Amino acid sequence: MKERKSFFKKLAGAVMPEEKEEELEMLEEGKNWIEEDSGEGELTVDVYETTNHIIVKTMVAGVRKENLDVALSRDMVVIKGKREMDEEVDDGDYFHKELYWGSFSRTILLPQEVDIEKAEATENQGLLTIKLPKIDKGRQTKLRVKSL
Repeated sequence: MKERKSFFKKLAGAVMPEEKEEELEMLEEGKNWIEEDSGEGELTVDVYETTNHIIVKTMVAGVRKENLDVALSRDMVVIKGKREMDEEVDDGDYFHKELYWGSFSRTILLPQEVDIEKAEATENQGLLTIKLPKIDKGRQTKLRVKSL
């Protein structure tokens, strides 16, 4: 099964040399070398941890807040959205057309459970940052017993 191109590869039009060789071989063999695409881009993300949080960062420049959806569970984040193209320019007037427009999504499985009630998402200059507090399973507390 062929790996789906990432949002960045679609955005930048990047093709790895080995992908180019594979496409040429398929073309020579008469096979369909054009990748079937669902029409939905895949976001590139950075996911890292600090002592108390898991941080997810992704670029969503050009996406309106109402077109961005972040769904969260204890062990997964799903980011969906849509970047709408400016309809003022006729297709025939383009010299280059490389930017990605349309729907995109990304599902991220988290390395550990997070507290979804205390999660935060911020956007600054096109960079979406999701800050997810880790659940400390090793944390203990004393429970006071009350008499009835």
